[in-house]
Amino acid sequence: MRLGKILKSGFNARLARLSKKIALLLAASMIACAPSTETKGLPLTEDAPDMLTVTTKDSPLSLSPVIKWRKNVNAVSYELELFDEKPSNLDSLAPADTAIFTTKNIYSNIYNIPLFNLKDKIKNGRPLWWRVRVLGIGGNPLSPFSETAPLYTSSKLEEMHAPIPEPIPKSSHGGTLLYPVYSWVRPSESSSFEIEIYSLNPESNPYATPLDTYLSPIAEFYDPLPRLNENPFYWRVRSLDDSGKPIGTWSSVASFTTSPNEAWDVAVYGDSISHGGGHLSFGPEDLEYSWLTYLDFPSLNLSQSGNVTGDLVTRFDADVVPFHPKYLLVMCGTNDLRSEDFTVKQAIMNTKLLIEKCMQNDVKPIFLTLPPINPGNIERAFDEPTDPAWQKKFLEFNEFLRTVPHIDVARSFAAYSAGDDNELPEWLGLDGLHEDVLGKRLIAARVNADWEEAKEEADKAYTR
Repeated sequence: MRLGKILKSGFNARLARLSKKIALLLAASMIACAPSTETKGLPLTEDAPDMLTVTTKDSPLSLSPVIKWRKNVNAVSYELELFDEKPSNLDSLAPADTAIFTTKNIYSNIYNIPLFNLKDKIKNGRPLWWRVRVLGIGGNPLSPFSETAPLYTSSKLEEMHAPIPEPIPKSSHGGTLLYPVYSWVRPSESSSFEIEIYSLNPESNPYATPLDTYLSPIAEFYDPLPRLNENPFYWRVRSLDDSGKPIGTWSSVASFTTSPNEAWDVAVYGDSISHGGGHLSFGPEDLEYSWLTYLDFPSLNLSQSGNVTGDLVTRFDADVVPFHPKYLLVMCGTNDLRSEDFTVKQAIMNTKLLIEKCMQNDVKPIFLTLPPINPGNIERAFDEPTDPAWQKKFLEFNEFLRTVPHIDVARSFAAYSAGDDNELPEWLGLDGLHEDVLGKRLIAARVNADWEEAKEEADKAYTR
């Protein structure tokens, strides 16, 4: 694929919305979740970040330092402050007017501080100091600031010249993705990124040419193509400036393997709810946001973000058949039914076609009923409307799914649905569409509880 080619797929629309979404959310003045404690009027629900990067005079970082702290799975973003000398009498609940640098635009627990603008503040042999806190939607604080940590640097160390790839998790519980998601530590001067994917390692093979080349405005990229091969795939990324010209060098090469020769009894097939991610800032590479992580048994993730039921039928032969799973856990239809462009009749027809394809290939499908959504929160997060008749459509489709081998996930959410509208409560899914950690655990708990019974039902229904 040529560099810059615009893919006409739901993924790229999602990517464009993500950049807009982040800007909208940080400008909004909303509360992330119900407060558990009140301190000076701030709703604090999280502990201050800890496990901050440790530096000393004898173990400094470069003048392009990468720092980190413990990931908080309830963070939408983080706020960081930097000081040119050790501050005293800091208020842990309020920003400091003595900070020489501050930002709220951090969407990971790893950050490259832009010291190239602050080198005049570095005093020979003396550290800078920094602290960080957790933010929710609208940039409101969810935690106190951390303790301040020293940041020793040295001009003798090589500076950061390339993004740092985050390893693709290799886990039998949610980590093996047919549609991988690439993420990396963003160099602070980057405006966008170029990603290359290979079948040969370009670091060791001078004749390696990329299978595909993509652009991304953020430090994350959802591969629009399935990657299956018994041999590894390789990928690397480099920074681009405002004009699209390269900055620095290519990153080191990372690799992953999704082999059809591996034996998987169970595969999961669906849309972004099963692909993974949630809470605005987390993607499928954050396994806390994959309900597959919490299953009692291994499973292969064949899901793709943005899918509707028709997509599952279309890609079945290429994406499911090569792996020959015995059981296929299917959860899809949310994107169909929240849109006025799709009817329940269409979703049911596609589901029946999928069942036929499964039976033709000795795959036993088990369907998950659909949890509710929250149209107001979807509008806030994605600037997308929802069909006013979504409740009726979900109810009708779930009733159909209950006539075939299924696991009734919707039943687990019924007790928590918000108000008379039976909507997904914000504490289970901040963006109104993708369940957060507790919601993903709730899905998995229902699957675990009903798994043996569902397998027996599928064995009887699909035995020839």
